[in-house]
Amino acid sequence: MLERLMIDAAVVAGLGAGSYYFKALDAKGAVAAAVLGLTVIELGGIYPFLALMAFVVMGVIATRYKFREKSRMGAAQSKNGVRGWGNVLGNGLAAVIFLALEYVFRMDVFWAASFAAIATANGDTLASELGKVFGKRPRLITNLKPVRPGTNGAVSWPGELFGLIGAFVISLFALPLTSEKTMMLVAVTMGGIIGINLDSIIGATLEKEGITNNNSTNFLASLLGGFAGAGLFYLLA
Repeated sequence: MLERLMIDAAVVAGLGAGSYYFKALDAKGAVAAAVLGLTVIELGGIYPFLALMAFVVMGVIATRYKFREKSRMGAAQSKNGVRGWGNVLGNGLAAVIFLALEYVFRMDVFWAASFAAIATANGDTLASELGKVFGKRPRLITNLKPVRPGTNGAVSWPGELFGLIGAFVISLFALPLTSEKTMMLVAVTMGGIIGINLDSIIGATLEKEGITNNNSTNFLASLLGGFAGAGLFYLLA
């Protein structure tokens, strides 16, 4: 048990160091990512950890894609795309909460919640970063009025498509953990889509008014996306 924990800690520490070296995260972000990654792998095992790694890789690629173009539009990720500990917790804490519940209660519905939370984070990052590039005429989700790319709450059809792809990819990692594979696939993907659009709604309302910031918006959206995934799995299964 102790030996496995030490190996897991070494692996996530190495990945955290790598994320700092390649300027995906700053120093505090890398430490937070290592702690969060170790918690995920100890609570949920390899599959949620791999889902989280897929989110990190896809998120970094999407963030850096046509970064200069996004900068010219004023829509690029701050700090040249380098994220901090707040981003890590905003995108990963909800999944940890649901994994803790699954660890205690051993119910598939919490697997659905955990992966739907990650699906929300991944889909939202792809929708946001790639939607800025391909969604040339976004609209505000609350009233559908045209807005500039990068506006909080802006949505576009390309962004929605990338969000769907991001959520679907994460759902695949949940399939080995349940016998209800079709239900899990649908619940995680749709929970992610719901969470992505709730992120836009929160961004256009609470974040716009200064009640939340980007990190707390991400946390709320992934938490609600997780609840949506759990609810859908419960209804379907």
